Amino acid sequence: MTESRAVGVCAIVVAYYPDAVALRHLLTAIRPQVDAVVLVDNSPVPRENDQLDDGVYAIRLERNVGLAAAQNIGIQWARRHDHAHVLLLDQDSIPGEGMVMALLDALVGLAGSGMTGAVGPRFRDLREDRDAPFVRIGFPFNRKRWCEHPGQTVTCDFLISSGALIPMAVLDAVGGMDEALFIDNVDLEWGFRARAKGYELHGVCAATMYHRLGDARRTMPFGLGHVVVHGSARLYYMMRNRVLLYRMPHTPAVWIAQDLPRIAAKLVLFGVMVGPRLRNLRYMLQGLYDGVRGRRGACPIRPPA
Repeated sequence: MTESRAVGVCAIVVAYYPDAVALRHLLTAIRPQVDAVVLVDNSPVPRENDQLDDGVYAIRLERNVGLAAAQNIGIQWARRHDHAHVLLLDQDSIPGEGMVMALLDALVGLAGSGMTGAVGPRFRDLREDRDAPFVRIGFPFNRKRWCEHPGQTVTCDFLISSGALIPMAVLDAVGGMDEALFIDNVDLEWGFRARAKGYELHGVCAATMYHRLGDARRTMPFGLGHVVVHGSARLYYMMRNRVLLYRMPHTPAVWIAQDLPRIAAKLVLFGVMVGPRLRNLRYMLQGLYDGVRGRRGACPIRPPA
């Protein structure tokens, strides 16, 4: 065990048809920083659970159960193996050097200043040249909070799931991820639930993670810049799950008020300006309809052949 390894931390990597080279880079970067790594593979391929490498265990699922359920499977594995903390990671994330130890040190340092539910690193999209801010929810606009120095911790209202370090005791109190959401806004819902129970969330400026948001980036017409592009099925979940969040008692009213205009914005953006327009529009409208009627689970629309 090296000095940089965070004792008691199990990293949970959720994968879905991952790029083999990118996944290897992720596992190589995270393995020295934690006690164990469990890879929960949502790719429905006929492979057995196996030990990939020293300290890296793979759970191969027979079908895509969704991000939230896969994270819960990893959390259960970590609990059975007596790990005190879990670190959630997506397949398209690369932790910076010393990231986990910085997160754990911050978590310990925050112990006397209130109930800390989770800490997360600042992250940088691999296609941009700056870090993303942490966010406090406000109306009509969110308040962006930037890191000013490496020793800073920033109180925020939500953390993206990839890179989030969560004590097992907090998961016992708050509960796991909402499997009914399947994918998208899973981290937002859990953060709202934790905040409603009195826990605080903090960004850790000493910890850095590199992450890739969206499937691609596309240049907008008329010099309007770039937009993060998602597949049609992902747009379904974005629309449906935001409506499901509106219905949940722990969702802050201020977030609902400032999120409602985003529905119209996304309909125009991906249904009119960014193709495949008709397919995007069909998926988004179905998502809104299913959200209003409370449908959960996997997207019911079959992908085109």
